[in-house]
Amino acid sequence: MRACLWRRCNFRSHKSLRLFSISPASHDRVDVARLLSQQTEADGVDVNGWVRSLRRQKKVAFVAIGDGLTLESVQAVLKPEDAAPLSTGAAVRLTGSWQASKGSKQSHELQVTQVAILGANDAEHNPLQPKYQTPEYLRTIPHLRPRIPANALLLRLRSQVIASLTHFFSQQGFVQTHTPIITSSDCEGAGEVFTVSSNAAKESEQRPKPKDAAQVEHFFRTPKYLTVSAQLHLEALAQAVDKVWTLSPSFRAERSDTPRHLSEFYMLEAELCFTNDLSDVMAVVEKMLVAIASDLLSSHTGAELLKAREASQSEHSDATDSLTATDLKARWTGLASGAWPRITYAHAITLLQTAAADSKATFAFEPSYETGLQAEHERWLAAHVGEEKCPVFVTDYPAVQKPFYMSPSSASESSGVDEQNTAACFDLLVPELCELAGGSLREHRGDDLRKAMEAKGVEGSGLEWYQDLRKYGSVPHGGFGLGFDRLICYLSGVGNVRDVVAFPRWVGRCEC
Repeated sequence: MRACLWRRCNFRSHKSLRLFSISPASHDRVDVARLLSQQTEADGVDVNGWVRSLRRQKKVAFVAIGDGLTLESVQAVLKPEDAAPLSTGAAVRLTGSWQASKGSKQSHELQVTQVAILGANDAEHNPLQPKYQTPEYLRTIPHLRPRIPANALLLRLRSQVIASLTHFFSQQGFVQTHTPIITSSDCEGAGEVFTVSSNAAKESEQRPKPKDAAQVEHFFRTPKYLTVSAQLHLEALAQAVDKVWTLSPSFRAERSDTPRHLSEFYMLEAELCFTNDLSDVMAVVEKMLVAIASDLLSSHTGAELLKAREASQSEHSDATDSLTATDLKARWTGLASGAWPRITYAHAITLLQTAAADSKATFAFEPSYETGLQAEHERWLAAHVGEEKCPVFVTDYPAVQKPFYMSPSSASESSGVDEQNTAACFDLLVPELCELAGGSLREHRGDDLRKAMEAKGVEGSGLEWYQDLRKYGSVPHGGFGLGFDRLICYLSGVGNVRDVVAFPRWVGRCEC
């Protein structure tokens, strides 16, 4: 009867209908989340996972099994002798019957008839122990850190956001592309790049021979670098298919040792042709983040993030992390609301100066038009212009602060400031995290681009191919880049970007 009832159960996953069945002749593997959602008893159930906790009694043993696909675990009931070789962290396959539980923690439990140890665990020497361990310590064991349920949840969040992005861009007619990691130039012109070299065998005939011992041997004949941005290559691809996007790794050799910076990180970047209006680019960013936040609000992953936040606050009171589940949900709601404020850079400076003059704010760095926005300024703007609820677009920065490829603002956008001195660009500021994304219209006119490159000192820096794009059917276009790992930080409520990246790299640290 149990098998018959179970065979008739329907399972829903990602809005698609899946049929799950068990017959007396065969066992069907079921994940923990699906098993916990079922109220029907059944025989012949297989569950694969890792032992999260183990409690032995004289006549019975209780094991909690998790598989990383949910924060929850299945309670399994075993004979003491079957539980004897088990330890927390061991990988197992349990086979048994799914029955109504006699306890109150969950409605059903797995009465185990067979235990298979798939991966033994050296519990005594395992760096991961069933107790609270600090984020600083866990960063030293990034190969094991994802096994913690909360870290596995971050992996699932990243996966869901990528799925939301892919769906959004497909619906908007963007073509996903793959841009090179090895490049011939520094896109931003900041000089904070990793140079590519090789350890080619000495006997190789193709290995270039240096003229003297001080000369560097270049695999590609001339210096090449790890990319800091896919933008320039995306511009080339956009002029083939109109609208393109990519999610790809980027690298910066800056020595910033802060919770917001990594040496290797992922950038979400997009370019669209046939536009000379910065609002078109900002609209894509806004719609994209609205879609991501809306998906998260209605998802199982979102519900578990809120649940994990509540549990963390109650179990580990940390004065440096006061974000509650309510605060986190408010972040998502603010993103999903849309219609975000847009102010010019000049207006932002005026607001900051007025706040300082009226003693409504105190800044370590005095706000001025020439020196630019500091993190404390961005934080104040996000808190007051966005009212701590939603992001804020700041547009039309001084051209001297921006890279060579940005086109000048139009008179209407620059709000009375000489448009030749401001760039048609924006930064997107979010509460607490500050800058999340930035974009601009690109200079599509050949002569104007050449002059801008000369003024910035980047002419002849391996960018001849980029200038070529302006000779052969160039059109007005624009695009943006968004720090993907920072986005995951913001959505998850994690305060340090090193804790949302599986294998973080920053100055002096590359563990594995």
